[in-house]
Amino acid sequence: MATVTFDAVSCVYPGADRPSVDRLDLEIEDGEFLVLVGPSGCGKSTTLRMLAGLEEVHSGRILIDGQDVTDAPPKDRDIAMVFQNYALYPHMTVAENMGFALKIAGVDKQERAERVLEAARMLDLEPLLERKPKALSGGQRQRVAMGRAIVREPQVFLMDEPLSNLDAKLRVQTRTQIASLQRRLGVTTVYVTHDQTEALTMGDRIVVLKDGLLQQVGTPRELYETPRNAFVAGFIGSPAMNLLDGTATAEGVRVGGLIVPVERGLDASGAVTLGVRPEDFRVVPAGEPGLEIAIDLVEELGADGYLYGRTTGEHPVAVVARVDGRAHPGAGETVTLAPNPEHLHLFDGESGERLN
Repeated sequence: MATVTFDAVSCVYPGADRPSVDRLDLEIEDGEFLVLVGPSGCGKSTTLRMLAGLEEVHSGRILIDGQDVTDAPPKDRDIAMVFQNYALYPHMTVAENMGFALKIAGVDKQERAERVLEAARMLDLEPLLERKPKALSGGQRQRVAMGRAIVREPQVFLMDEPLSNLDAKLRVQTRTQIASLQRRLGVTTVYVTHDQTEALTMGDRIVVLKDGLLQQVGTPRELYETPRNAFVAGFIGSPAMNLLDGTATAEGVRVGGLIVPVERGLDASGAVTLGVRPEDFRVVPAGEPGLEIAIDLVEELGADGYLYGRTTGEHPVAVVARVDGRAHPGAGETVTLAPNPEHLHLFDGESGERLN
């Protein structure tokens, strides 16, 4: 187990006009499960590959447990990586795949067998040890890849979108297993995903990247409740936060014909963005203050439903609201939605930075 430090780390690919990762400063605690998340091309996989020693660091330093490994080869970093495509040897059994790195390292046969068996028990792979990868399901192959990492007993686990090849149900099941296993082992883990639901459900802390720049680091709750800027607000949460352009007034924020009171004073001439989570809208009777929404689609999810619609008027804006799944308006109807004043988010209209 170890701490990991990125000290002003940058990476520039040949021919690129900007860094893929730009002066990243990040401290990862011993035993922490840290998730890197962001849209495609944001630099999350490059960050992981620099830590693994698979990409060159052009400036800055990377430290593992206080030791500078910026220029160290991958084999000297004491890390284990789990890939998206499993990367199992097809001609080897499960047991041979899991123990291969130990064999190369010169670990004797008996200790190898013991460590493989221990990992197999953790992952419910004991009955499959003599099978070859072609006889396994996708979820079983992913567990074998996890087992291969575990038997090495590394200081740091690196996981690069390990669940992206699994179906939806298996992804939910496997992410629970990975998070539970990591907490049991206590090994520092850096996990890359583009799926913010995975990030929210698995990580101790989440790092949000955009265009190679660090946007925010925090616990899942911190990122959900107090996003630092409009990008994080719109990226974290499913469905995404509603971001509505408005204007600051003496009474609050004007969005369309609605004045939304806010707690803090604002520049009365400033453009602002009002953020409202889908669950913080409620349907109110016609005539009460609110946004008039024409419903295009109702998404049924059992106990909950989501209304997808657009504001009426000259410049329609897409809006989504969570409602009771058993009793709600239908597609084609027009309703009035009022935001909960206790859970509003305000961002600067130009910079996107948080105001409240």
